[in-house]
Amino acid sequence: MRLPRAVARLPPPPLPRPGAALLPRRAAARASEQLENKTKGKPQKQICQVVLDHFEKQYTTELGHTWTSVRDVLTYPLCWQYAILLNKFSQSSELETTLGVKGYHPAFQGPLPYLPALLKCYIRRTPGRFPAQKHQAGKLKEYYLLNAASLLPVLALEVKDGEDVLDLCAAPGGKSIAMLQCAYPGQFHCNEYDDLRSRWLKQTIESFIPYPLINLITVSKLDGRQIGDLKPELYDKVLVDAPCSNDRSWLFSSDVQQATLRLMQRKELPSLQFQLLSHGAETADYAATLYGGLPVCTHGK
Repeated sequence: MRLPRAVARLPPPPLPRPGAALLPRRAAARASEQLENKTKGKPQKQICQVVLDHFEKQYTTELGHTWTSVRDVLTYPLCWQYAILLNKFSQSSELETTLGVKGYHPAFQGPLPYLPALLKCYIRRTPGRFPAQKHQAGKLKEYYLLNAASLLPVLALEVKDGEDVLDLCAAPGGKSIAMLQCAYPGQFHCNEYDDLRSRWLKQTIESFIPYPLINLITVSKLDGRQIGDLKPELYDKVLVDAPCSNDRSWLFSSDVQQATLRLMQRKELPSLQFQLLSHGAETADYAATLYGGLPVCTHGK
């Protein structure tokens, strides 16, 4: 197996405004109470104590005093998917005006090596989620909700018009959508091995990409650990958003037994992540991946 030869570092993004990254203490203190209440007749998410106890033990050791702030965000769903990525294929001047009125501002406000003008992402200082848009067949959505950090590997990849690109672990599709905001690739391949997530990916693409561009996108369900052998050196660039522990989702699991099993399986993830990155690098000149939320870029050849 040919392994990456070099590692390139993405320059750090502009520092957030004071108070932008940390959850206000008063909001954090209300988190558990809000989770137990009912809003509009629907029960709120309940924390799985087995998972939280595991995290307390592990992350207190690994993160020290920083774990307190991390825990506040994990236990407060309003801090998830707080950023709004606009869809250039369904532009709305009214939407940008509304975001400005609500206190949103561009997520990236400093000089970066790569920041396409049409890649527009907005965040705000106070926690909260913008209303999600439902999937409607034949109608494009105006925006995609995500965490702003998810765009870092996209920026690291620096996709340009005409390049052949592979998104190796593409579901649910946010980074694929983001790359298509940045450029018009020659060949765009979205792969997702899991059947359910693959269907989710297809729906995301249908919700954001218009015809005839959508006809140029290939969606497959290949094992990412084999794709390097099936398609060696076929792509100019590859993005590998390797499966992660998905802590925030399992923290609110309603199935204690399943959550306990998932905690045991987390130990196998580093090996899987490395295999996916290695095989992804074999298919391209350049690859970008996420390890624990941090972007890492590798030269394949």
